[in-house]
Amino acid sequence: MTEKKIIVVFGATGAQGGGVARAILNDPNSEFAVRAVTRDPNSDKAKELAQMGAEVVAGEIDDMESMRRVLKGAYGAYFVTFFWTHFSPEKEMAEAKNMAQAAKEASLQHVIWSTLDDTRKYIPLDDNRMPTLQGKYKVPHFDGKGESDHYFIDAGVPVTFLLTTFYWENMLYFGMGPKKGPDGKLTITFPMGDKKLSGIAAEDIGKCAYGIFKRGKELIGKTVGIAGDQLACSDMAKVLTKTLGKEVTYNEITPDQFRSQGFPGADDLGNMFQFYRDFEDVFDHTRDVKFARELDPELKSFEIWARENAERIPVE
Repeated sequence: MTEKKIIVVFGATGAQGGGVARAILNDPNSEFAVRAVTRDPNSDKAKELAQMGAEVVAGEIDDMESMRRVLKGAYGAYFVTFFWTHFSPEKEMAEAKNMAQAAKEASLQHVIWSTLDDTRKYIPLDDNRMPTLQGKYKVPHFDGKGESDHYFIDAGVPVTFLLTTFYWENMLYFGMGPKKGPDGKLTITFPMGDKKLSGIAAEDIGKCAYGIFKRGKELIGKTVGIAGDQLACSDMAKVLTKTLGKEVTYNEITPDQFRSQGFPGADDLGNMFQFYRDFEDVFDHTRDVKFARELDPELKSFEIWARENAERIPVE
């Protein structure tokens, strides 16, 4: 029996990393083994991965020595950063630089960097249609990742750039599910006009990443954008109506109204949705549902995801 090639999965107890780890571990015929990196190997999620067969190790993405240690002897790695714990593009960029350098030193053969578009390529800082945030970003949680792509290229790392998109799970955990208005009616609220929203089930990101690793050299140096579905918010409301058995309508607001909601990151997310809306052709073109399905034959449409999660969708 040949020894399995080790994929080091960062953020292994999070949405993306956890999905990558489970996709590999659930395939008994996989050529890969999982080294799951987490800050707390004693957490319930970490123990669950260990029970599935992962090698669970403690590691910090902002500690270079820690990175070198966990990457030793590995074939590849899945790199992801965690903007919403600190709201700092500069911190993300420093972490990405460390990742690229550590990957180079470890002579990894295939790296996936979970990235996003640098929106400033489409809407420059002096374009006042969208406010500039933190002095030099339009969508900070996108721009920092996009700007970091060059670290992997400059280091000569064999990398696939994975462009993710809106998680359907935001309806469960991020307060974007149906809410009751003053009239008691359920609405979903987005500043998307009639444009289509690209979205995906978080677990499918991991399955697509596994599909990329299985393709090997074919996708090195390529950018792969994935989505499980692309549909207008009015159509999402129709799906939720059918799934929940209660009428849900789409409440269209402006990006300014979204930005003014006051919760941490509201301005960033308002700009994100405006980017989705104003550059729908660009965004949807770079997210390929058909290719995502080739990577992940179990890819879920929004309707399938909603049906499977109907009991978990909070109806406030």
